[in-house]
Amino acid sequence: MTGLQSHPREESAEARWARFAPIVTGDDYVESLRNRGVEVWLFGERVDEPVDHPIIRPSINALKMTYDLATEDPELATAHSELIDAPVNRFLHIVGSPGDLVMKNRMQRRMGQLTGTCFQRCAGLDTISVLHSITFDIDAKHGTSYHQRYLDFMRHAQRANIILGAGMTDPKGDRSKRPHEQADPDMFLHVTKRTDAGVYVTGAKAHMTGGLNSHWICVMPTMNMGEADRDFAIVGMVPGDAAGITYIYGRQSCDTRAMEAGDIDQGNARFGGQEVLVVFDNVFIPHEHVLMDGEYEFAQDMVARFTAYHRASYVCKTGLGDVMVGAAAQVADYNGAEAASHIKDKLVEMTHLNETIYSSAIASSHEAKQLPSGIFMNDAMLANVCKHNVTRFPYEISRLAQDLAGGIMVTMPSDADFKHKKVGPILAKYMKGKHNVPVEFRQRILRLIENMTLGRNAVGYLTESLHGAGSPQAQRIQILRGMEVEKKKTFARDLAGIVGE
Repeated sequence: MTGLQSHPREESAEARWARFAPIVTGDDYVESLRNRGVEVWLFGERVDEPVDHPIIRPSINALKMTYDLATEDPELATAHSELIDAPVNRFLHIVGSPGDLVMKNRMQRRMGQLTGTCFQRCAGLDTISVLHSITFDIDAKHGTSYHQRYLDFMRHAQRANIILGAGMTDPKGDRSKRPHEQADPDMFLHVTKRTDAGVYVTGAKAHMTGGLNSHWICVMPTMNMGEADRDFAIVGMVPGDAAGITYIYGRQSCDTRAMEAGDIDQGNARFGGQEVLVVFDNVFIPHEHVLMDGEYEFAQDMVARFTAYHRASYVCKTGLGDVMVGAAAQVADYNGAEAASHIKDKLVEMTHLNETIYSSAIASSHEAKQLPSGIFMNDAMLANVCKHNVTRFPYEISRLAQDLAGGIMVTMPSDADFKHKKVGPILAKYMKGKHNVPVEFRQRILRLIENMTLGRNAVGYLTESLHGAGSPQAQRIQILRGMEVEKKKTFARDLAGIVGE
């Protein structure tokens, strides 16, 4: 990318794509984020170059790994695109079979193992999937051309190898009121003006995972809508450096450790997640990049289909769970407790919970059904079961990891103390576990467990597991809708010999 912020607000689709150079490697990706001139705020100050900020860079590194994995393991992390007749990163692939969804899940688990955090691309991938069918269905009813616009956008996206972020969650304001009823209409992103060239939108998208690290953002409705909400029923593709966009960076627990000397106290110094509030102030979207405009009756289906994909995508947490099991087993070994039966039993329980999440996700992919547009969608019931497991099991896995780590995980002195000429030798003496294990190894593994259960990456492993893709009650509602209890009553009556009801 050229990194210009001087481009006109009402910029054409062609001009926007012309600013993107194809990305091949992870290093290419990092460089593509430089010199964009985006407005980013963190700790009350504007960040001149986000790529080099110590708090932001670990989240960029996590996304870099999605490119590196595609290079190192193309069978897992790439797929052949019929759209451009070439291999593409699997995070940009249009799902053509249940097997594609299974491979996606396997890739997501592997990414979790490699980064130990949220790698920020799943929501964008699931947006790509849901828009294929929704645009097709809107066209079938209204005679619009959204599906062709979608395909054209995806050809550009796959050739340039960009990252697409998902802007779904609005601030919502007063939850008792519909979008059009809000005292401040900006609580839901909405169209403020239409021109011959496109539309302007104002509002915000909250908790946006990887928003600052994405090249493009897809804005879309967050809930079902009525006729009075037409201006809020908007789907559009916007470059991340478009005029009128402001990013306000979200804090994470222990985030300022990244600004300290050394890397031990960070726990996972290389990789981190990212959430931002993305503010849209009359941001222009050319017609070529508008994929819904006022077709409010499709908003609910779009959200439901998105959650069917995205709730199964929380299989990524099993990769983080693998790291947690490994860290817990390693700290037990460093402490000399690896042979204790209760240690083994807790590791078995952690593994059982982790594999239960994985099994429901994989099952939802294998049971995928084809939609009229030709794309395949996860089984919605099993996807919701997967996500409901994710709202619970990582917390128990983390509790068991903390149990095996011991209280030293949260009382250990800083690495600066370990390096101090006076108190360092004292700590080296009293923080020893097994005699043949360097104290630094024990420090590092304890800090990793702290990082994932209390620190920066607890955002991606715990809180995101609870609230991402809808909080627990959202899954329970979907499970209730799909449980077919009346049908199951007939099975019971038949076997019990009840006739005539």
